Amino acid sequence: MSSKDTILQRLRNRSGGEITAPDCDFSVLRRPDWSTGEKLDLFQKMIESVHGEVHRTTESEWVGVLAGLLQSRGARTMLVSPVQKIGLALKEAANSRDDLPDLLLYDEAIEQWQEELFTTVDVGITSTRGAIAETGSLILWPSADEPRLMSLVPPFHVAVLYASELYATFHEAMQAQRWHESMPTNALLVSGPSKTADIEQTLVYGVHGPKELIVLVIE
Repeated sequence: MSSKDTILQRLRNRSGGEITAPDCDFSVLRRPDWSTGEKLDLFQKMIESVHGEVHRTTESEWVGVLAGLLQSRGARTMLVSPVQKIGLALKEAANSRDDLPDLLLYDEAIEQWQEELFTTVDVGITSTRGAIAETGSLILWPSADEPRLMSLVPPFHVAVLYASELYATFHEAMQAQRWHESMPTNALLVSGPSKTADIEQTLVYGVHGPKELIVLVIE
């Protein structure tokens, strides 16, 4: 008998019988059947309440919207994935327009260009795996092609979210996407830019990560 079996047997003997898990009642986590528009309105309200920024756009216009936002901030360089859909779209757009920051490709191991990442990259742009309306949280699913450093290191983090991938609650997102079947090493929930209240209990933004979070919602 293994150590685990021994411990479980002792517990059974002490309780006088088999140990059974209680029935789980997730009814408290269910929300009304909100429309996409209602979820988007709530998501925007929640994330803007913590200094996030939301811009609603379309598949054909998001690159132009992005270019305008980054020009107004004086961004010079933007880190993109060389293989993800967003990175491919920006690489193609850069061939025909001159209002985008210089594109840097995340195509090397971090050890090869760590200093450049931390000193010269102004913007990191990432895809999302959806968002949670109730809490105003983005779901990021880091991978080798789009690692978490892209969203955690640069001063500006731009996230591209499809409105069709908005969920009412965290529970709904996990169920719909079947998180129990496969998860990355790190699943990130991003609710606004970096912030801390460690210094004299005063809330400060941009201390441990991006000082601004810009969400482009493609409707």
